[in-house]
Amino acid sequence: MSSLVETPTTAGTGTAGTGTAATAIPAVALPNAARPGATMPQVGFGVFRVPDAETTRAVGHALEAGYRSVDTAAVYGNEAGVGRALAESGLARADLFVTSKLWTDSMARGAVRPALERSLELLGLDALDLYLIHWPAPGRGQHVAAWEGLIEAREAGLVREIGVSNFQPAHLDAIIAATGVRPVVNQVELHPALQQRELRAHHAGLGIVTEAWSPLAQGAVLDAAPVTDAAGAHGVSAAQVVLRWHLQHGNVVIPKSVTPARIASNLDVLGFELTAQQVAAIDALDRDGRTGPHPDRFDG
Repeated sequence: MSSLVETPTTAGTGTAGTGTAATAIPAVALPNAARPGATMPQVGFGVFRVPDAETTRAVGHALEAGYRSVDTAAVYGNEAGVGRALAESGLARADLFVTSKLWTDSMARGAVRPALERSLELLGLDALDLYLIHWPAPGRGQHVAAWEGLIEAREAGLVREIGVSNFQPAHLDAIIAATGVRPVVNQVELHPALQQRELRAHHAGLGIVTEAWSPLAQGAVLDAAPVTDAAGAHGVSAAQVVLRWHLQHGNVVIPKSVTPARIASNLDVLGFELTAQQVAAIDALDRDGRTGPHPDRFDG
């Protein structure tokens, strides 16, 4: 499990379970960070498949609710919308953690910096907190070159920390062997139906933080008895139970919603704790239930 430290960031105004309006969002330590003591919020806000025009409103609601970490990507086509929300929020840049991702069409070493600079322009930022290679795209054979490009971008001060997304153990080993630089994060599909235990163990051995996209499995696990039973026991929603399960496993999560009430609810998971028996029951739901493409077979 990743080590946690408290940050002054506070969660919104929800009251699910025993939650309070000013519960500190835990921060996950980044053992492989270039900056000593670097952390990232354990709960962030995702904007996958949110249209750019709607993104500004959704991210604005998220920031009002207490989120301080926002995850976007070049291929989402909504970096400008995120940037507008950040600018309109009035929040200090130092209080925000912004992640974007390099798409597979820009993985050549010389293409990384122009792609990153375009993302920064759209976001209205001088530097990202975290930049990820979106997919290893093994058929393209460029994930090592892309990683070298990210290292150069970090050294140039365009991004504070660098990581990857959807990398399998072999992909991780290849970029580390070539450069000696370990990612701070690997963002992968992860939820009770796809728990990625072997990959998470590989992360633990390398000091890589596990970040979950699609942490709710697009709703596929919310009707499972262990989830609904725990929800009833704690007086919370099934989604809150699954997000809490992630937190207790040390995963970073980036739930997505465009509904203000659900945006706030997804953050209000800090005031209750699942029992060991409840965690074990949810652990038993693992069934290789992948909803997205397999990284070994996806080239963008």
